[in-house]
Amino acid sequence: MGESDTDLLRQAHALLAARVTDDRRAHTEDPDDPGTVQAMQIALNIPKQEPPTRTALLEAAAQAVVRVCLDGRVITDEAWNRGVTTWYDHLIRKVARRARNKSWEDVQKVPGVTVEVDGAQVRAFVPSAVSEVDPLIRKLQIRGTELPADQPGEIDRSLPAIAIDAALDMSLGKAAAQVGHGSMLLAAQQPFGWVEDWARQGYSVQVREVSRDHLLELAQREGAVVVRDAGFTEVEPDSLTVVAVPGRG
Repeated sequence: MGESDTDLLRQAHALLAARVTDDRRAHTEDPDDPGTVQAMQIALNIPKQEPPTRTALLEAAAQAVVRVCLDGRVITDEAWNRGVTTWYDHLIRKVARRARNKSWEDVQKVPGVTVEVDGAQVRAFVPSAVSEVDPLIRKLQIRGTELPADQPGEIDRSLPAIAIDAALDMSLGKAAAQVGHGSMLLAAQQPFGWVEDWARQGYSVQVREVSRDHLLELAQREGAVVVRDAGFTEVEPDSLTVVAVPGRG
């Protein structure tokens, strides 16, 4: 990472840390004003033949979201900056959609970041008002595709991790949105030196679906970030959905 890249990362992180909090009540939206209902769209590439594992797809989603937030274009590109900062100032919504084949290729043209983890591909896009979603994204299906649970192994306590409450039985799309929230909050609440090291590691993060007791244990660790959902879809308001932990370095 060059000096100019480090400076852009520092500025993007400062913006994220200043604008984003784990208290969702700190931000609002007005349903009567469509411009205030902002969301980051996320495309999950799920081919019919040889689909990825659920864990790899969730890890790619977590990485893609934080990469959009910390991309240098947050500072250098006016449209990227406007999309991200307007989203930061309202409720931090995310919408995950399924893509495959030509639809997946088409959405690569829309500003955002694509991440691949163990063959799983996810693209997170620059946020916008939900009434202004690009037509290439809008045509993607929101519901309908699930992936079975897999067995990725125990969490390595030395590495960043995001744990999901398995008891909530969230859909793949819902879980992808939640781990994305966890990754950006984790970055927001860590010092810049930690974030710089994480960036050098490609924002690698472990995602695991765990028991509620294990989730609550993780929430007590130093530096842990908890995500409570607004309850718009699938889960009750204020449900603790994920916990992100920075690892021990």
